[in-house]
Amino acid sequence: MVEKGFIPLAWTELPLREMEERSRSIYEQMNTRRTTRHFSVRDVPRQLIEHAILCAGTAPSGAHLQPWTFVAISNHDLKQRIRKAAEEEERKTYEDRMPLAWREVLEPLGTDAIKEHLTDAPWVVVLFRQSKRLRSNGEWSPTYYSNESCGIAAGMFIHAIHHMGLVTLTHTPSPMGFLREILARPEHEHAMLVLPVGYPADSAEVPDLQRKTLEEISVFFEK
Repeated sequence: MVEKGFIPLAWTELPLREMEERSRSIYEQMNTRRTTRHFSVRDVPRQLIEHAILCAGTAPSGAHLQPWTFVAISNHDLKQRIRKAAEEEERKTYEDRMPLAWREVLEPLGTDAIKEHLTDAPWVVVLFRQSKRLRSNGEWSPTYYSNESCGIAAGMFIHAIHHMGLVTLTHTPSPMGFLREILARPEHEHAMLVLPVGYPADSAEVPDLQRKTLEEISVFFEK
């Protein structure tokens, strides 16, 4: 007997061997994912971005409030405005705001205040976190676990982009209030991530880094 407001879970058990093969395959694929700042200007069809956003939208969220808005921009003039404003904030950060401890970890990555990826990439997707929701009685109330929910959605978006054969970058200019103004978003939406999306440039490079091992990132308590 299914309770009112619920539907049966659609789930099919897989043979253990297939589960193991899938787990290995998805890890091997995602282990090739890298963040690059070097994008080709080659066009990317809107449908691919739509599918990545839809994939992100399947993320679990606090009370199923889905507190996210993905704003996708391919308009060159708008991307130029975003880049100009982002670089202004980034210069202030690199020159005045950034503590030494932060500089130390950024130095091997070669980052600076110049953000060509915001105009080179054919798409720039800005993830906004919704801090409030409009209730049925017309009153505004807070959303719940919006940071965690949007973080999960961002991860699923990145996964989808890599899975389809494109690249992306997680860019967090700080502060990000200029994005709400440029993109005309309401006050209860807060920019969380800027995600340029596209093909890598022919000359794209990435830092020579190693990921932590399983032993370094996990602890198991078994029977």
